[in-house]
Order: sequence, then structure tokens, then C-alpha cells
Amino acid sequence: MARSQEVRQTVQGVDYYELLGVSESASATEIKSAYRALAKAMHPDAGGTSDSFRQLREAYETLADPERRAEYDFGEPWEPEEIPEPVTPRYRRWEYEDEYEPVCPHFDAEEIPWWPLVAAPGDRLPREGRGHAPWALVAAGGLALCLPILLPLDVTTPVVVTWVVLAAMVSAACAWLARGYAADVKAEKELTAEFGDAAVFGRTGQDPDQIGERLTAELLDRYLTKLPGLRVFHSLAWPGSVFADTDHAILSGRRLVLIESKVWPPGHYALDEMGELTRNGNRFRGGGTKLPEAIAAFQDLLPEVEVRGAMVLYPNRPGQITTEDDDWIAPPMTPEQFVWEIGDWLAEKPAALDTATFRALRAQVV
Repeated sequence: MARSQEVRQTVQGVDYYELLGVSESASATEIKSAYRALAKAMHPDAGGTSDSFRQLREAYETLADPERRAEYDFGEPWEPEEIPEPVTPRYRRWEYEDEYEPVCPHFDAEEIPWWPLVAAPGDRLPREGRGHAPWALVAAGGLALCLPILLPLDVTTPVVVTWVVLAAMVSAACAWLARGYAADVKAEKELTAEFGDAAVFGRTGQDPDQIGERLTAELLDRYLTKLPGLRVFHSLAWPGSVFADTDHAILSGRRLVLIESKVWPPGHYALDEMGELTRNGNRFRGGGTKLPEAIAAFQDLLPEVEVRGAMVLYPNRPGQITTEDDDWIAPPMTPEQFVWEIGDWLAEKPAALDTATFRALRAQVV
């Protein structure tokens, strides 16, 4: 018989069944259905908080697992009848000589769709300044100012009034762009004086089982750092933590990408309708991700910033990893898919470095 609600609340702080809105005899399907409905409403993107979303996910993970659910219900740690002998994890094979070791792939830069937007050497500010539209307006206005000279128009009152209005619009646009560019240059100089002319902050782990982090760091340095105004952070702590909870982060303007690096067996990886990771159509039990919680935490820290995530996967033995074009907030990706999609998303809105966001992230580097 399950323990009473009062006892469970005393031990856990909250009743998971009550949180999910299901009975103590609810089936696994009912628990999944309840979690899916609540996750959409309680996700930080929908107005929820990171704490409530974490608690909801913890409740689901506890009740969805028969062993953890039994421990939660009865209060006794679950123990298997036989404890298997420890084995060396397969993902550590590269510790030994002559064993397989994943490598960072090389891509033809000319085939990367967003590559024409990269900065020239030494150019750290976006080439497009504050976007394409204002410059187009200035060009059109400047051409209009030349119309009285280029075209044989009679100098009538309507022509003069139109010309004066266009001249005022062009002057205002030029002044706005000049002030914005001057502010961007000033902010860039202040950050350079304080932090140096670096685009990368923090270091990746050097342990043998952290090779995935080093591969992604190489990938970021080789391709993504070529985008103007972009900064890379390695080994970030969540707000309130002192540990390296997130492997990498990329900041471009007010767009932030949180990244985890995984070295897993070859196969096809995807997220099912519940957001659970699968490999070759089956639930993957060889690892997990904390990206949803990380995204929620950084959205609370930076409410004006657009945050998304990505799991970059590398094979731990000969074979190919494939993924799907999932629209989840933190899907698994191959290195090529990551460079193409994340780079394109960051290049979509050329923007100068947001100094307040940069400082907030820099403070989280372990």
C-alpha cells in the first residue's frame, strides 16, 4: 500500500501525483498524457517559471520510471536482486591507444549558406549595422533627393515640399544609424579594454571522457566565431550554481544558444512526442540532457534574450550518426546540421554585441 499523501509531502516537499493531477493508480500512459499537457502550460516560454518546470519534470521522471515510482510510493530504496559486475563504459574506448577516436569534421566554407555574412579579418562589428532596411531607406531617399537634378521636373510647390520631406527623412535615418553605430563602437571598445580582444571565454574539460566538448569547441572556433559580433563561452554554471552545468554557449546580439556535446553510439537519434530521446526508434538509456532546464534557467536570468539549445552528437565507434529536423527547443544535431542551422539562425539578425547580456554570461563562466 502506498504511503499517505502527508508522509510523501514530508519526505519530498510536494506530492507528485497531485502535481500531475493523476491518481496513485494512474497508468504510465495517463502519467505521460498529464505531463505533456502540463509541460506546455508550465514551460517558461508559455509564462511558467524554471523552478516549477523543473519540479514538474522531476515528478514525471519519478512516476514514469517503475523503480523510482516504487521507491517514491513506499519509501524504501529499490535494489535489484543481483548487482551486476561493473564494466568499463564503451564511451571511454578512446582512452586506449589504437582505439577509435572521433574527430571534428571539416566543411567547405563556400557551401555554408550563411558564410557570405562572415566578418572580414579583424571586423568584430556586424557589417549590416542595425539591419538591412534602414540602409535601403537611406539609399532610396538619397536617390529621391537627386530626382530634381536627374529628371526635367518643374520646380513647383508640391515638388519642393516632397523634396524637403524626403531630405528630412534621409537626414533622420542617417543620424539614427550614426548614433547607433557610434554606440556599438563605444561598447565594443569598452569591452575590449576590460576583457581584451577575445571572442572565446572559458575552457573546455581536459578529461578523456570530455572529448566531445573539445570537438565542439574546435567546431565553434573554426566556423561560428567567424560571424561578426559573436561570442563563445565554455563551461557555464547555471544561475546560483558553481559547477560547469552547460558545456558551451554562443551569444549573438540578443540570441543565445546553449550547447551540450555528446559522444554516443552510432544510430538515428530523435525526440519523441514527449520530448524523450530515442535511438533507432527506441528510448535511449545511454545518456540524457539537461538542456531544457538550462534553457529555463537562463531565460529567467535573461528575460529579454531569445534562448534555444542543441545537442551536438559524435560517434564513439566507427559508424554514422543521423538526426531529424526536430522543432524542439533543444534537439540532437550532427556537427554539420549544427553549423548549418545554428549558424543560419544567428546570422539571420545581424546585431552588435549586447553588453549587458555579455557581462551576465561572462559572470557564469566557471
